Amino acid sequence: MELLYLLEHSPGFFAGTVFILGLLVGSFLNVVIHRLPIMMEREWRMQYREYAGEEATEDEEPLSLVRPASRCPHCGHRIRVWENIPVLSYLWLRGKCSACGKPISARYPLIELATGLTSALIAWHFGFGWQAGAALVLTWALIALSAIDIDHQLLPDAITLPFLWLGLALSLFPVFANMRDALIGAIAGYLSLWIVYQLFRLLTGKEGMGFGDFKLLALLGAWLGWQALPGVILLSSLVGAVAGSILLAVQGRDRQTPIPFGPYLAAAGWIYLLWGDRITQAYLRWSGIGS
Repeated sequence: MELLYLLEHSPGFFAGTVFILGLLVGSFLNVVIHRLPIMMEREWRMQYREYAGEEATEDEEPLSLVRPASRCPHCGHRIRVWENIPVLSYLWLRGKCSACGKPISARYPLIELATGLTSALIAWHFGFGWQAGAALVLTWALIALSAIDIDHQLLPDAITLPFLWLGLALSLFPVFANMRDALIGAIAGYLSLWIVYQLFRLLTGKEGMGFGDFKLLALLGAWLGWQALPGVILLSSLVGAVAGSILLAVQGRDRQTPIPFGPYLAAAGWIYLLWGDRITQAYLRWSGIGS
């Protein structure tokens, strides 16, 4: 009871506790980011073999989000518990495998740290309660989706669809948006990008974005309500344009190289989750619409 009292009445203690929880969740998100696309690819290959009438092969080791234990991608060394402490193990090992000495990607501690910091910010902003709990799981899902999209230009249905339904379910109470606003938000979120996609394809003969982007915006509409969609689209487009220009300048990417839009949608949705009302009010004052 004393712990519960501290969590509820001490914002700093609650944010610190959630920061540690976020670091641990970030470690698991690294597993999801790495393994889920592999699991999906295996399932697609299996479905193709079944469709083509080929016999299934058992050459590959069974893979799930919990098994087998994490290993070094270079030498296969099994990561021990003390080597898997978020951020600290990476620093203690100096970013290298303890067995073969090959470098460990800096992404792992960055994902852990980002998850911890964003989780702490959620806790500080909402305080102890249902809103904080719901916002945390959404934050974790958006981090996983963003990293997978950056790596594979893929937004897995295994994440987007359950969280879309979760957003609609939360509207029954409601937590962030009422049922009417959430339902309209989900429909409008999907259709708005679908229409843009169809118009772009009609005019250019090319596909400007993937169907995963439609589902992600529908997810955000279900969580935040339809009122947030214009701001989310505007902010994500602005961030995407700036980030894309920087990538072209710094990395020298070809302008024809596709840039995933999912991370910008996720970032914009997360920002609106915390500060949407303030951003809207500031824009109305700046534009002269609001008093």
